Amino acid sequence: MSVVGLAVAALLFGIGTYLILQRLLSRVIIGLGLVSHGANLLIILSGGAAGDPPVLAEGVDPARVADPLPQAMVLTAIVITFGVTAFLLALALRSWLLTGSDAVEDDLEDRRIAQERPTVEQPTVDNDMHEEVTAP
Repeated sequence: MSVVGLAVAALLFGIGTYLILQRLLSRVIIGLGLVSHGANLLIILSGGAAGDPPVLAEGVDPARVADPLPQAMVLTAIVITFGVTAFLLALALRSWLLTGSDAVEDDLEDRRIAQERPTVEQPTVDNDMHEEVTAP
């Protein structure tokens, strides 16, 4: 594997993860694309050096034939990423049409329900003494 290729894949993963953690759906979509490109690059790099086409014919040395599995996995990952990206674009468009923004807002109703829920005091266990102690 190439060290430069691994560094580029790590950079794509890092930037993509940062963008996925944002509140704007447009940034989440771009982050997903970067993470998927990083994953595809990592799979291609794990396939090893390039070789002859994987065709079974006379006179073809099996040791020089390229492994077709990483290429098939990357093609499948590209198709799946395309489907997820199309779904996220539809969500972003719907959010833009309804609110005028593609930002993901906090759900105020969920916060209200969480604040109204009664808290139950849970006993804690002191692992050194093996006695139950109530939380202060």
